[in-house]
This record gives sequence, structure tokens and C-alpha cells, in this order.
Amino acid sequence: MKLKNLAIALALSAMSAQAASLFPLSDVRLLPGPFLEAQQTDLQYLLAMDADRLLAPYLREAGVTPVKDSYGNWESSGLDGHVGGHYLSALALMYASTGDAEVLRRLNYFVAQLKVAQDRQHDGYLGGIPGGKAALEQIAQGKLQADNFSVNGKWVPWYNLHKTYAGLYDAWRLADNADARAMLVKMADWALALAQHLSPQQMEAMLRSEHGGMNEVLAQVSQMTGDPKYLDLAKRFSHQAILLPLEQKRDALTGLHANTQIPKVIGFHRIGTLAGDAQYKEAAKFFWQTVVDHRTVAIGGNSVKEHFHDDKDFKPMVDEVEGPETCNTYNMLKLTELLYEDDLQGTQQGKYADYYERALYNHILSSQRPGTGGFVYFTPMRPNHYRVYSQVDKGMWCCVGSGIESHAKYGEFIYAHDDDQGDAALLVNLYIPSTLEWKEKGVRLRQETRFPDEDRSTITVERGGAFTLKLRYPGWVAKGALAVRVNGKPVKVTAQPGGQVALKRNWVAGDKVQIHMPMTTRLEQMPDRSNYYAVLHGPIVLAAKTQPFANEKLNFLADDSRMGHIAQGQVCPQEASPLFVSDSKAFMSKFKPVKGEPLTFTAPGLVQGKDAASMRFIPFFRLHDSRYMLYWQHTTPANLALMREATAKAEAERLALDARTIDQVAPGEQQPESDHFFKGEGADAGVNKGRHWRHATGWFSYELNDREQRARVLRLAFSPGDAGRKFDIVVNGQLLQTVELAGGQGDAVYTRDFTLPVGLGTNISVKFVAQPGSIAGGLYGLRLLKD
Repeated sequence: MKLKNLAIALALSAMSAQAASLFPLSDVRLLPGPFLEAQQTDLQYLLAMDADRLLAPYLREAGVTPVKDSYGNWESSGLDGHVGGHYLSALALMYASTGDAEVLRRLNYFVAQLKVAQDRQHDGYLGGIPGGKAALEQIAQGKLQADNFSVNGKWVPWYNLHKTYAGLYDAWRLADNADARAMLVKMADWALALAQHLSPQQMEAMLRSEHGGMNEVLAQVSQMTGDPKYLDLAKRFSHQAILLPLEQKRDALTGLHANTQIPKVIGFHRIGTLAGDAQYKEAAKFFWQTVVDHRTVAIGGNSVKEHFHDDKDFKPMVDEVEGPETCNTYNMLKLTELLYEDDLQGTQQGKYADYYERALYNHILSSQRPGTGGFVYFTPMRPNHYRVYSQVDKGMWCCVGSGIESHAKYGEFIYAHDDDQGDAALLVNLYIPSTLEWKEKGVRLRQETRFPDEDRSTITVERGGAFTLKLRYPGWVAKGALAVRVNGKPVKVTAQPGGQVALKRNWVAGDKVQIHMPMTTRLEQMPDRSNYYAVLHGPIVLAAKTQPFANEKLNFLADDSRMGHIAQGQVCPQEASPLFVSDSKAFMSKFKPVKGEPLTFTAPGLVQGKDAASMRFIPFFRLHDSRYMLYWQHTTPANLALMREATAKAEAERLALDARTIDQVAPGEQQPESDHFFKGEGADAGVNKGRHWRHATGWFSYELNDREQRARVLRLAFSPGDAGRKFDIVVNGQLLQTVELAGGQGDAVYTRDFTLPVGLGTNISVKFVAQPGSIAGGLYGLRLLKD
């Protein structure tokens, strides 16, 4: 009885802290529109995925012969099993969103097979990491080697396991699978037994490695069971190096791997809610404000090459082809939902909803290929670049895992409800065609709209009751421009942009509410106020298809190589990109809608560059299988030639180096290192003035690709601050050169070239071995160059 009462207390403490509650997915159904199309495409992709192949790593690690071989790509190179956890979550979300019987059958089958694997191991462990159980159990024996993406030599093992924890939780929460609940508790007990051997210092060292939302899911287990021991463990899994600066309202994010941090922050908020700890929640709120206000581009995404760059310098965002990562936005939306529900005064709900809408339409919806399915990892902001999409039997990236989830839960944020002192309210956050069943009140609504192709929506009450209908006043609608009618009669709107229009009455079947939200076209400058602008119509980012190279044939479907998620095609010189040319930035009147084509515009006389006269601005979420322009530079006619000359000069050296580069590694950055099969002993990594480095008291190595066998030079980058360090460079097992790092003036990173012997083959191993008493590195960059 005591345990049961505690469970109730925990649940009530969580609920009482919420100003509004989002409706369960099972209460919302999408109606025809872009989101229903995306959901159906995702459903077909899910059904095309082979459950037995996803189960193979779990069964193999449990000593059970799999029915089929595992998938390749990331599922067979160290991160085995991570997509399986996402797949289980996606099935649960899709079942809640659709009630599809085949989805439920697959979910139950998947859980049953996971149970076979867990039962075989007797201690609650469940995972597909090759040798993962043994490596993690070394922790209990006092053996712990942790890096920014490895623990005891395994690639982000806690991140991987978290996907399984989360999948089991979703299977229980959304599909009422009792076995999933019991298995989740066993997994939590296994983690509890393992972590009890670690000191706070060891926990903190281990948490340097990406660990997903382990703190969040353990907090959820505590709420689910009513047992505070799991909440205590969730706190131990909370990375203090990230939490403390956020509690102090300091932005210490520059240089950090972005998606490593966001799930931690989601966990901070969960813990703060359950434990009644305001500091945890304030840290999460500050993180959200910092990222959204200062580190987010027009589509709602953030990061370059998976990392937070200097928030005062967005040049990397337009220079690099590895733009915002889709996983980041998937997690930012999860955090946004928690903050929305926790906004006790309702003063920030409009801001949260504006961001959610922006990111949902422009990043999440745009990240799935229409028709065939397939998901985007990086969305380049670089002018004239493009995206590549996964294939169901090849790409097994993190953004495939989060992608199959994202497009299964579009109904999650459309509606919410609250009950303030007995005054029931129904909140409309998003204008998406859908139905809502408010079971507790016996109310049913139907929302019909062609938004964003039209700037209006109609809500029809199909079963009524007494409640206040609160309509979101989008922040992108001008003050005084929103119009509302109830049963054809105008309603006086006193709300401001970012607020809510409250309609309190005893609603009856047949009542209709019409909302008119005039949309305007506007520019939005890059967050660092540099000379790059995105074009938006309402909340929708507009972009233009481009074809800078005649007769170019790009492959928009990624292969199954380790770096297949990056669009590897030719990088276009920025000075050749189209741009806006006008004597004034007040040129929005030049954007003209195309008759008969919703959300399609031309800009006669404004755009200059190749194919400028035929260029059309369309919603980015409808732009696929093409190079594109999303951010545009602006200049005046008088300065056009000077700007192009300056841009060409700035890019010349960089593009020339890229043309010589066969392969490269960014030392100390998670994905580039894992893609090049990093190994090491006594290795460490960090950030120095925004530059990542890697060094080792023992050794570290990478595997590089030279398919055409043209490599002649190894270019390495070092820092003068490491002067005097001695180490060997070993290539394919042979000593290339013994190096002593030199000093120098200032602290600028410098490069050294080393001539490579011929005949190294297509796979080249480069190893850095510390001399006795010294350190190998720090290494700040590595490139394999042709002559």
C-alpha cells in the first residue's frame, strides 16, 4: 500500500505542475493533408522494415540464433540494436495514431522476441551492442575507460541502450503491452545494480560519452512504478558538467555535440517535475531559450556537423554541407512539449507553439521523401547544395530511427486541455486537419483546413459541452489581423500575437468556429545578423530549386556506406549562387504569388544568377530531389561585382583544398571519428577555443578510404600549445615518421604535410603512438590528399 500511495503521489506531483496537458495520440486522428500523407508514407516504410533483421543483434548477444541476419550500416558496425529501439517506439506511436492492427501485431511480436533475449540473460540486460554486456559489466569491477563517444571501447553504449528502454516504455504506455513494462523494470534494475559500484566522479566520467535520455527514461520508470530508487538513479545519470552551467544561466554549449545534450535536458525537466526541483526545470528552460533564440536557423534546426558552433558566427552554417541534424529537432520538439505543459501562467505557450509549428513544417515534415519514404540526416543551409535520403534496407542512421517516430506522431501537439479551478478549456495549438475525441468531457471536434495553402481553418463541434475554446493567435499574424467567427458571426478579438482567443460557451453539435490568419511574406536574417536571409510566408520557409551544373545527375538516395548520410556531390562555389540584388532591403513587394499555385511565388527583377528569371519560391517541405537555395545573400547593384569577387576570394583556398581531399577526419568529433572506426588506448578529446582535438597517452587510430589509390599526402593540424610532444605516425603498420611538435607565435592551429608511400591500397590505417613519457597529439585535423 505504501508503494502504491507513493506512485499516486508521484503521478499527482507531475500532473499538478502542468498548466495544460496534451491529448493522448489515440484521441486525435489526422484528416487529409500533408501530415496525413507523411504519416501514411511512414507507415509503409515501417511495414517494409524487417522486424527479424532488427531483432538479430539482440538475439545474437543473448546467445540465441537469429531468424535472419542483421541489417548493415550502423546496425552492424558497433551501434547494433539502436534502430530496433526506435522501431519499437515508432510502432507504438503509429498504433496510437492509427489503431492499425498489423502495427500492433508487429509490436507484440517484437516485444515477445526481445523477451526471449532478455530471459536468456537472467539479469535484466537487453541490448544488441557487440560484446556490450561484458564491456559494461567491467564497470562493476572498477574498470572504466570513457571518452566523448565510447565507454570501455564500445560506441556510445548507453545511448544505444536508451533506445531500447524508451521503446519498451512506449510499448507499455501507448499499446498497453504488460511484458514491455516488466522488461523495462528489469532493465532499470540491471542499470541500478551496475551503477551502484560507481562513485560520483566515475559516473560523471562515464557520462562524458553520449548516453541519450537515460535520465529521462529512469525518471519515467520511477513515475510508472512509484519507486524513488529509479528517480535517484535518474539524478545520478544527470551530467553535472552540462546541468550546472545551465542552472547558472550560462551558455557553455559552443563546441559541444548538439544532440548529445538535448536528451539530457529533457531528462533534467522530467526529474525536476517529479522531484519538485525548480533548478532542474529552470536549467531546461534556459537551454531551450538559448538554443531557440540564438542557435536556431529558419527551419527550426540547429548545429553544423552535429555540433553547436559559436552563436556569434554562423559562417559554418553556410560554408559546410552538414547542416542541421534532424535528430536535434526531433528532441527539441520533445523538450518544447514539456515546457509548454509546464507553463503555469500560460505566458510562453504561444512562443513554444510558434517554434513547434516552425520546426514541424520546415524541418520534420521536409525530412521525409514523399511517396517512397526515406529520411534526411543533414539539411544543408549552404547555397546550391542538396539532401540525401535513406533507403529502407540500407540507411540505419540515428535520423532514420528518430524519423520513423517523428512522422508517426503528428497528432501529438495539435490540441491540449486544462482545467483551471473547474473551468475546462480546450486549446488549439496547430491548424492541422484532424479530429479530436475529448473522452473525459464527451466532446468531439473536427478541424478542416487547407492551411498553409489557405490562411484559414474551420472547427466544427460534433459533440458539445460547456468549455472554453482557446485558439492560438500565431506570432506571425499581425496585431489586429486575426479574425474569428462563431456560427458566421464575428467575434471581437482582443488577444495579441502569441496569445490566445478564448471563446467560453455551452457548445452544441453543429457549432462552427472559423479562424482567418492572414499570412505575409517577410525576410528573416541569419541569427548572427550576417548578410544571409531566408524568405518566409507565415510560418513557412520558402526555397527555390536550382540546377547550377547543366546535365548534372545526382543520386538523392544514400548508399549503405558509413558516410552515406552526407550529400557527397560537388560543392558549388558561393560566388556563383543566386542572390538578391536591390538598392533597398525593403523589397518584399517584388514577391508575386503565382496564380493557381498555392504558396508559390516569383520575384521578378530581384534575383540575379543562373536561371533567375524562371526561379520559383515554394515551401521547403515540398522541395525534394534537387539542389536548392534557402538562405540568400543581399547586395546592391553597385556592390554586386565586389561582393562576388570577395566571396570567390574567400572560398578559393577552401574549395581548392576540398578538391584535393580524398578523405578527412575531424578529430574529437563523434560522428567523423566513428565513421572512420576510431580506436585508442589512453585517449582523450576536448575543445580548445572552438576547435576539437584528440590525443592519447597510449595511441589512437583511424581507418581512411582511398578508393582510387591516389593518396600522396597526409596533412595534419596541430596547436603550438602542445610543443614538445613526441609520437610516431604509423601507416598500415609501418612507421611513417617520428614527430616532435614545434612551438610558435600565438595560438593558431597550423598544419604539417607528410609524404605517403605509394601502394597503400584502398584502406589506409593511420595510427598515432605516444613516445615514452609523452603524448600523441593533440591532433586538430587530418586530411588525406592527392597531388
